[in-house]
Amino acid sequence: MRNFSVVSEFILLGLSDDAQIQALLFVAFLVIYVLTLTGNSMILLVIRVDAHLRSPMYFFLGHLSFLDLLYSSVSTPKMLENLVSETKTIPVKGCLAQAFFVFAIGGTEALLLAVMAYDRYAAICHPLLYGQMMSDRFCQVLVWGSWILAILNSLINTLLAVSLDFCHYGTIHNYNCEFPSLFPLSCSDVSTNATAIVCSFVIHASGTFLLVVCSYGCIFSTILNMSSTRGRSKAFSTCSSHLTVVMLYFGSACLRYVMPTSGSPMETFFSLQYSVITPMLNPFIYSLKNKEVKTAMRKLLARCCHHFGEVDQRHRVKS
Repeated sequence: MRNFSVVSEFILLGLSDDAQIQALLFVAFLVIYVLTLTGNSMILLVIRVDAHLRSPMYFFLGHLSFLDLLYSSVSTPKMLENLVSETKTIPVKGCLAQAFFVFAIGGTEALLLAVMAYDRYAAICHPLLYGQMMSDRFCQVLVWGSWILAILNSLINTLLAVSLDFCHYGTIHNYNCEFPSLFPLSCSDVSTNATAIVCSFVIHASGTFLLVVCSYGCIFSTILNMSSTRGRSKAFSTCSSHLTVVMLYFGSACLRYVMPTSGSPMETFFSLQYSVITPMLNPFIYSLKNKEVKTAMRKLLARCCHHFGEVDQRHRVKS
């Protein structure tokens, strides 16, 4: 046994200790955060107001945008605060809470991306049965099931982490709190925690990834058997946006949780990729590659411009 003092807060080293670089990073990530909030809010608003976007695909896309809003808001505000603050600390309880939400929201997004892959499989491989396979009730069950499974998974790992004593300097070589970053700081035995996080990740990641791979295997097989070139092009276009998001998200998340925790810049890069950059890119990927979303956005913007024009005209008449 050895003596140690249990810490009550951690230091988030963040992205850089250079004041000038921190100022540039603050501006860059503030712009990214504003774009994330704006883009995902626009997607949510368009899906809400446009009657043509009522299919399961857009139902899931709306939930994905909501998740991206939450995901970015869990980590980015604290990162922005630390970039302009001299004391880059976070309470241990606050750090555990952030780790819980990062793991829960990230897990929900992984499950939702797998659900969206299954939706594309049903639409392309079984178009005549699509309405029966993806009924409103079933879509709601899939979404709420994704939330419940991910939250339970995160809750188990959080409860195990709460019992740990932290005493090793309390320094996290990252901009946010994640479970793998906490284990090296503990004086307690973390073997159970490490096993739990690995099992959670393997079961969660392998299950969702397997569903995505199987869905797209069937999709590509069906597309290649299509005789119409136009049909192939349309089928590929409906999948390209989702497939791009899947590769961005799963690629960086898997690399982050598979590699050992060492405080290397690559860990920070992969964390930024799936928790900050991807939530910003998702609205642009879906709006640029989806004609229906682009059309709905143009209608919404035209309606807003017309409304503001009428308001301005009334104001001028009164004055």
